[in-house]
Amino acid sequence: MNRLMVKHVRDTDNPTSHDGMVRIPGGSFAMGSDRFYPEEGPVRQVRIDGFLIDETPVTNRQFAAFVAATGYVTVAEQAPDPADYPGMLPDMARAGSLVFHKTPTPVDTRDPSQWWSFVFGACWRHPLGPDSDLDALDLWEHPVVQVSHADAQAYADWAGKALPTEAEWEYAARGGADGLDYAWGEELAPQGAMLANYWQGLFPFANQCLDGWERTSPVRAFPANGHGLYDMIGNTWEWTADWWTDRHRPARKAKPTACCTIDNPRGGNVRGSLDPAQPDIPIGRKVLKGGSHLCAENYCQRYRPAARHPEMIDSATSHIGFRCVVRET
Repeated sequence: MNRLMVKHVRDTDNPTSHDGMVRIPGGSFAMGSDRFYPEEGPVRQVRIDGFLIDETPVTNRQFAAFVAATGYVTVAEQAPDPADYPGMLPDMARAGSLVFHKTPTPVDTRDPSQWWSFVFGACWRHPLGPDSDLDALDLWEHPVVQVSHADAQAYADWAGKALPTEAEWEYAARGGADGLDYAWGEELAPQGAMLANYWQGLFPFANQCLDGWERTSPVRAFPANGHGLYDMIGNTWEWTADWWTDRHRPARKAKPTACCTIDNPRGGNVRGSLDPAQPDIPIGRKVLKGGSHLCAENYCQRYRPAARHPEMIDSATSHIGFRCVVRET
């Protein structure tokens, strides 16, 4: 079976409900940043229609209800097809996913293989590998991880919702505070306050855990933003609906006197999202937002609303989750 195929779920299982969602009124904001990484620019004025968004990332408990109702099998629970991955060793054609392992000593941070391992048997039920368990680790109220983009989309379809666009996600994450570096202001840890689950210390070998968590944390463990949304920053990266582009498209004026605001922008296309460093693997990449518990000052300062990252749609890892939206128009 092709791991990129979405298993359709039965409409009769659809539990459409707006419980646990927050209404974000339509409005305008400055999207992006010119102060950190080049892919976040240029800053441009964007207008977003109103929508509802999940108050928290989808939890393991919520995802388990979806699987129980539909019998859905995630990408990580299916053996990869060697035809989709040229050069894959035969003994790697087994179900599994990527798990982070802290290194014992400093390593070259340009080489993610130092801390990521493909673990056979790792999946949403066993996020750290076959010997890990949601009950034993008390993870039921943590964000579900080890979910690919197809898995997130399947859940959204079942729930009668959608994945947010990058612009919707960033607008909600800013919590009504426009133009700030962080969702809560201009300092990462104002007066030492830990306002999100991220890596404190030198990545990937020395996590001081000043926030109290080595890996994921329960949803609502940190303060909500100005819209009442939890975990928009840190904890887990979150899938969006948009294909990756290396830089945002600048606003174009229809007329010299026209306003430069972009209405409800979308990302690129699947072809443009492909990783040029891996031309033999033509798998599209979607935009991730929000950073995760692995973002650190010395490695990945992406615990910010404007931050963005490309991820192949078949990827399932121990630091990627999602939340959903319902659009009003």
